[in-house]
Amino acid sequence: MKKMNRVLTILAGLAFVIALSFGSAGPVHAQTINGAGASFPYPVYSQWAYKYNQITGVQLNYQSIGSGGGIRQIKAKTVDFGASDAPLKKADLDEFGMIQFPMIMGGVVPVVHIKGIKPGELKLTPDVLVDLFLGKITKWNDPAIQALNPGLSIPEKDVTIVHRSDGSGTTWIITHYLTAVSSEWQEKVGASKAVSWPAGVGGKGNEGVASYVQRIDGSIGYVEFAYALQNNLTYIQLQNRAGKYVSPTKESFMAAAANADWQHAPGFYMVLVNQPGEESWPITGASFIILYKDQTNKETAAAILKFFDWCYQHGKEIALNLDYVPMPDNVIEIVQNVWAEEVQHNGKSLWK
Repeated sequence: MKKMNRVLTILAGLAFVIALSFGSAGPVHAQTINGAGASFPYPVYSQWAYKYNQITGVQLNYQSIGSGGGIRQIKAKTVDFGASDAPLKKADLDEFGMIQFPMIMGGVVPVVHIKGIKPGELKLTPDVLVDLFLGKITKWNDPAIQALNPGLSIPEKDVTIVHRSDGSGTTWIITHYLTAVSSEWQEKVGASKAVSWPAGVGGKGNEGVASYVQRIDGSIGYVEFAYALQNNLTYIQLQNRAGKYVSPTKESFMAAAANADWQHAPGFYMVLVNQPGEESWPITGASFIILYKDQTNKETAAAILKFFDWCYQHGKEIALNLDYVPMPDNVIEIVQNVWAEEVQHNGKSLWK
């Protein structure tokens, strides 16, 4: 668990500040890049930035405030880039003169706190998961849950739903999944970064949900998988589209992402939930970076692209160690072609 200890150290705050120097000749004037948004990719972004700290240079501030906050801040031009797990549609990007590109993929995981239940022991179907989040199942020893878990001792405990209180790409991903598998969910709640939850308590960020689930016996919530690992949360097995029970792993996330057709996704808009395949984790999603096409500060914009290029090229092992799915090389090539064509300063491309 050494890698988790390193991550926990890095995650001590909700924002990181990384100061670096260029080259071996010593520090030059410090550049600063400011970003804000999704908490879903925060563990891997912070690790990438920490490693980048050791080898090259820029000062990078990132605030893990949720996808909704990231979109608001980039639209208001109070940050240099936004980060969101809920992709913007191409018409919205065009309206503001922005582009988005996928940076990383991973899994959203239902997590529970039920005395005596260990990670991966509890099995749920999509229908039962929907009924839990709708507040229709109120006891953990409900016959519908017991029927899926013969031989597992499940206590008679009240169910407490824990959901996000902020506008969240993690919520966007799981509510798109619940909408995909349930017409009732679609009619009553729908899919968005923020929804009116039928029941439960709200926590801010993946961090807040993880904290509530840790404290409340009988709770069920949803977090990005790295938060489940770091906080020793009890994840479930979930029945996928092929009818197979799968656990959240980087292999099951990769299986879900394998068929994604990024080349034909307008503005890289992509929903990865409920993908086919016997090994696919059904609640998989991507996280995106959002930039303005016309950049006012040439040096800062170039530094942003260099950083994310380094993450693509040299950050794959870090991502895999945290159970994220790196973007495939063919997708990176597509993204960088977009950089070359559309990210400009005074009409000139900022990418080679």
